Amino acid sequence: MSTLRVWETRHNAFTPSKTEGQQRLYSEQDLSKARLLKQLSQEGHSISAIAPLDVSHLRRLCTLPSTGSARAEESPTALTMTVVGLGLANRIESIPVASAMGAHRYRVTAVFDDLKSAQHSPLEASSQALLIKVNSLQDSVFADIQALVAKHTFAQTVVLYHFAPEVVVQAMRGAGLVVRRDPIADAELAELLQSVLFSPMDAAPQWASGAATQRKYSDQTLRRMAGISTDVLCECPKHVAELIAQLASFEQYSDECLNKNNEDAQLHAYLRAISGSARAVFENALERIAAHEGIDLTEPKG
Repeated sequence: MSTLRVWETRHNAFTPSKTEGQQRLYSEQDLSKARLLKQLSQEGHSISAIAPLDVSHLRRLCTLPSTGSARAEESPTALTMTVVGLGLANRIESIPVASAMGAHRYRVTAVFDDLKSAQHSPLEASSQALLIKVNSLQDSVFADIQALVAKHTFAQTVVLYHFAPEVVVQAMRGAGLVVRRDPIADAELAELLQSVLFSPMDAAPQWASGAATQRKYSDQTLRRMAGISTDVLCECPKHVAELIAQLASFEQYSDECLNKNNEDAQLHAYLRAISGSARAVFENALERIAAHEGIDLTEPKG
């Protein structure tokens, strides 16, 4: 703590808030900067020269773990990543995770507080992997993540979460995302980063390859479901069945759209994945409605 105070008073590296008892309160951003300053000073950088720099600039100077003066972009086995969530970025840049990574090199190229800021901010440098920490996973969060992946074309995406419906988790995994429930140990986080590092980074995300979840229900079954009336759930079976049919139609439409170039193809693949994932979620909702109402969803034979 004394080192932080020296950096604060002599070099104006931090401006922490203070309690009524004058105790310093360091933010996640301060912790990030402190870790980066410590590593860079150990690598030979003058603290007076790097203390005024912001965190993003300091990250561009760093490669974790430190293995001499070589930079991540000079090593074919280095992993560059964009991180959503300051707490997750701090863990990745921490000594326990860096030690667990061993000689495997990696560098955080950008950090955002949340998905919203990540969506509306440009990336100063490209990243191979996207790592995201969220408290809750919902359909809207899944859609935001897919939009971010499509915008920057990350090769791998890892999502850590605290709470989520199982149907959303399965839909995300079906779309090619790596999804893990937090908390996970530092060693497990390092193993996760290594698995991303040794994945084929030039491979397209699964949703961009045309892979999609197969439909569970035919148009005939959906029409039958839409025609069932119920006093308990009003017209929920009808509305959900109609939504599934519309999403399936748009999924097929996106798959059949003409592509003038590679950007068109990526956009239509993304739209197909979004609609297919949403369809799968609503198919699970339809099963829940049917179970609650005692409705048979068995597909007719022939």
